[in-house]
Amino acid sequence: MARKNKSGEISHPTHRWVDRYLEYVLIEKGLSENSLSSYSQDLTSLLAFLKEKSFRLEDLCDKTLFLYLTYLRAKGLQSRSLARHLSSLRGFFTFALDEKWYKEDPGHLLENPKLPKKLPEFLTRAEISRMLALPDTSTKLGMRDKTMLELLYAAGLRVSELIQMKVLDYDAQVGLLKVFGKGAKERLVPIHHVAQDVLSRYLQNTRPTFKPAEDFMFLNRSGKGLTRQGVWKLIKKFAAQAEIKRSISPHTFRHSFATHLLEGGADLRTVQLLLGHSDITATEIYTHIQAGRLKSIHQEYHPRSGM
Repeated sequence: MARKNKSGEISHPTHRWVDRYLEYVLIEKGLSENSLSSYSQDLTSLLAFLKEKSFRLEDLCDKTLFLYLTYLRAKGLQSRSLARHLSSLRGFFTFALDEKWYKEDPGHLLENPKLPKKLPEFLTRAEISRMLALPDTSTKLGMRDKTMLELLYAAGLRVSELIQMKVLDYDAQVGLLKVFGKGAKERLVPIHHVAQDVLSRYLQNTRPTFKPAEDFMFLNRSGKGLTRQGVWKLIKKFAAQAEIKRSISPHTFRHSFATHLLEGGADLRTVQLLLGHSDITATEIYTHIQAGRLKSIHQEYHPRSGM
């Protein structure tokens, strides 16, 4: 519903309350650029709807919000996207109440749509092994790629965490990575001795040959930090070489990390800490692994299972 101005550019409605809130989540909460962009898009969509209907943000109430949600569904917004949209609005409403812009929460009657349970895509141990064996470690690019794949799987890193990692974020003496996750939250993740050995050889022998122009751990041919798109393309390339037919991404390594830990007997709380989830509900998507493991243990050891 955004309109074009006289110069032909699309103009988006703005509001001082929204601007103040976005400034807050950027500076005080340390949200990533991607999260900030999502918040901005969702709130701009609400402002555009209100402007179209000649409503004011200051007068927002539950009835207007229900009309807005009906409008979003009519546009074809699916449950998962709608739930994310509602999360953005709730964050804004909480801030607005703290600022005393509203006397009561306009969204207090809103309920999240029921989401279908979607299990994360993960690689088998054999598929992981095939991909880790592919990079040619006799070349500097191959050694870099080998190290990145090892760390993605050894530490369950998000791609953003991988490309933002600095050389000094690795403590070789104790084998710990300092990882900065969403909202600049810091966590320490141990890595196994194989990953430690690969990473140490890369840092000592390979990384200097890139003639670093930046202090990021992983660099491109120009000595600058890699991009998300660059890592994504590498994952796609190695997946094709490993003859993995389904679509995977860097995040598939993170899912594989969590899945294989739980298969090996790790508890959900430990996996939550290693993944950097602030809420354990985000980790509970992996409970299908625990459920299968418990079932197999029950079948193997219960005295009446073999009857």
